[in-house]
Amino acid sequence: MDDIRPALQRLARTVGWHRRLLAGGLAAAAVALAIEAASPSPPTTIDVLVAASDLDGGSRLTDADLAVARLPPDAVPSGLVSHADATGALLAGPVRAGEPLTDRRLLGPGLLAGWGAELVAAPVRVADAGAAGYLRAGDRIDLLATSLDGTTTIDGAAVVAAGVPVLAVPPAAEGALAEGALLMVAATPEQAADLAAAAVAARLTFTVAAARFP
Repeated sequence: MDDIRPALQRLARTVGWHRRLLAGGLAAAAVALAIEAASPSPPTTIDVLVAASDLDGGSRLTDADLAVARLPPDAVPSGLVSHADATGALLAGPVRAGEPLTDRRLLGPGLLAGWGAELVAAPVRVADAGAAGYLRAGDRIDLLATSLDGTTTIDGAAVVAAGVPVLAVPPAAEGALAEGALLMVAATPEQAADLAAAAVAARLTFTVAAARFP
């Protein structure tokens, strides 16, 4: 019996050591699982086509003008365009670097979206190209007709269309002989007809409508 007792004591010590080792391992695993559970998961993002740099209105987009940014879903606007749709398209207005490119930023049917189902896009050529250069998409303008010889004063000018929103200020076509600047505005069919008739018999000019300002 005396010979068995030391062996039992050694076995007890060995079992106790293994139990402490196992308990330590389980505690470490529990801590690791707790840390992993508390760590935030990587945020969900979506690839979005954006402007690679500041771009001027009327620019024709190239591959060098386009980049991809990863944005959270709640920061992604609707109407995003694909790389294929954007390449070669004309910008309706200036954009900032990193700004997502949507259908409303490009010349095309998307420009009318949100302005009202009863409106049409009407091209208008105004006499003062320099002043037109200060317009931006979204500005509201009053379009006025004056006599072709320019003798009619502003007080006698007829308002053809009031408070129409500017959709785009297209770039001047190379080699174009026409004077003035071309604008694209959103107008009712009646206003568009009046503007077309006025363009034949008068010079068109504009003033910025008060609705532009808060």
